[in-house]
Amino acid sequence: MEEKRIIDLSLEIYHNNPGYFPYQLTEFSLEKIKPRDGYTSERVAFNTHTATHIDAPYHHITDGKSIDEMDLSLFCGPAIPIDLFGIAPHAEIGPNQLEKYDEKIRRGDIVMLCTGFGEKRGWNSEYCDNWPYLSVKGADWLAEKGVKGIVIDVMSLGGPRDGEALYQHEMLLGKEIWIGEEYRLPRELLEHERWMMYSFPLKLKGCSGAPVRAVAISE
Repeated sequence: MEEKRIIDLSLEIYHNNPGYFPYQLTEFSLEKIKPRDGYTSERVAFNTHTATHIDAPYHHITDGKSIDEMDLSLFCGPAIPIDLFGIAPHAEIGPNQLEKYDEKIRRGDIVMLCTGFGEKRGWNSEYCDNWPYLSVKGADWLAEKGVKGIVIDVMSLGGPRDGEALYQHEMLLGKEIWIGEEYRLPRELLEHERWMMYSFPLKLKGCSGAPVRAVAISE
């Protein structure tokens, strides 16, 4: 019997890690240190949409559910990787790229948009200013398939320019299709057609999103 594989889908959170520009940078500091205090502990300050995280409906829907109100069953289940490796910077992901998976994507799936841009993570123009993104038509296409979650390996599911992200977030979150951003989606995910994903967010009361430690396990 083949041994199950576990792939870590989470990016590291660290001091001044790359992040969405409107937000303050992540701050790490030592609060206690062993030589002085007998033990070591740290203080961390970061936006709830930092590194690998999930957007809750409340992120864009005024009376939408906060992250702690969402059913945990949404965050685990079968996941299918979409091969978008080699996509150009700032390119749209639409039906033309998704339709070849029409027969493979099932209702209730989690879709992993694997662009390869997660490997570019850093303070550089491609990662911070010119990431590829799910288009309006692409978002509509996935919603019609009945998926329950969509994750991507860039800063936002929508585009980096004004007017490129609002519809996708409002429409998907309005349907309670959760959005995961800045996931680590390595090429080795393509070795299997389907995985089991576990992607549980921190239980932050009343918040619009939360970091996650996400994993994919081979079926």
